[in-house]
Amino acid sequence: MSIEHHQHPPVHPPRRTLMGPGPSDVSASVLAALGAPTVGHLDPYFLKVMDEVQDMLREIFQTRNELTLAVSGTGSSGMEACVVNLLEAGDKIVVCTNGVFGGRMADVAGRIGAEVVQIERPFGEVFSVEEIKEVLEKEKPKVLGIVHAETSTGAAQPLKEISEAVHEADALLLVDCVTSLGGMPVKVDEWNIDAAYSGTQKCLSCPPGLAPVTFSSRAVAAMDARKTKVSSWYLDMSMVRSYWGDSRAYHHTAPINMNYGLHQALRLVLEEGLENRFSRHYSNHCALKAGLKAIGVEFAVAEDHQLPMLNAVKIPDGIDDATIRGQLLKWFGIEIGGGLGPMKGKTWRIGLMGESSCNTNVLQFLSALELCLLQAGYELPPGASVAAANDFYRTTITG
Repeated sequence: MSIEHHQHPPVHPPRRTLMGPGPSDVSASVLAALGAPTVGHLDPYFLKVMDEVQDMLREIFQTRNELTLAVSGTGSSGMEACVVNLLEAGDKIVVCTNGVFGGRMADVAGRIGAEVVQIERPFGEVFSVEEIKEVLEKEKPKVLGIVHAETSTGAAQPLKEISEAVHEADALLLVDCVTSLGGMPVKVDEWNIDAAYSGTQKCLSCPPGLAPVTFSSRAVAAMDARKTKVSSWYLDMSMVRSYWGDSRAYHHTAPINMNYGLHQALRLVLEEGLENRFSRHYSNHCALKAGLKAIGVEFAVAEDHQLPMLNAVKIPDGIDDATIRGQLLKWFGIEIGGGLGPMKGKTWRIGLMGESSCNTNVLQFLSALELCLLQAGYELPPGASVAAANDFYRTTITG
């Protein structure tokens, strides 16, 4: 049976403003890099690109870790790579679960036969040093896993003191930095993080497809001391690191063009400068917060622990979640995210990540949200959110 080609038109996606929990908007130069000529995965040019990607990732992770690379797969492959390389069947891991992604880390560990102990906080809350110390003393795990920026809730987890407690207990610290990397400080060496993973599609503003990871010398020593093979052949760092390292031993065909895209995205991060980038994310978060407050929309996370790049806010009473998100997309081409787990239908997740974190998006979103809320019968002073955000920008630009 033949299918005429005209039944399947070429891919021609709509142009959206991506203000959800990821992916974020991608710059034209990153998209152009993705379209550059493909070379072989062992071509001298590509090997040079791999080296430069590693160098730039070290700068952004703020680490000197030799084993720093981009896993061939989305952010979840980075999570799986860290878990399966650090743990063998029977090893104990404590996972701190205060959202969807802590739960995923525990699930992956359980699937490889690790002994998983979960400590939990309600969605949107963070863990204290005291409760971490208590569980470490009681359980004596090999690894403690925790999420730095919980994408499902918008909560930022302080890490420095927790890291000290983990190392005092002679355990390894594994951190999910998927949403935080490139948008707020991730100080791998200063905070003594043993393994961290991220994704390309959040604050790095590259399409999804690669997972930056970094491992400390302590983590590498633990991997080298394994008694059994890593359960995943594809994610086995003992082989993958040979491909990314000096020996260049073929392991798998890396996604060449995705690495071009990441290379350019990392260049843009470092051209802007980490401190400037963190400041931009925080400033746009504050403007958005000022605008939402002016129309009575509250944050779902305590002030001290709000993520600057992922703003989780409470949906006002009587307002239907899906209706508003559908109108934002249909009328304005703006994508925001709904809540997950117990927050489903109760929160919106508004992303201001990487390229998407700009005053244009903040002001456009607030204006669009006002119309959608007014249409739904929600009472608000028209124009108040935009005025409040502009007032913030005016004082920060001129102050």
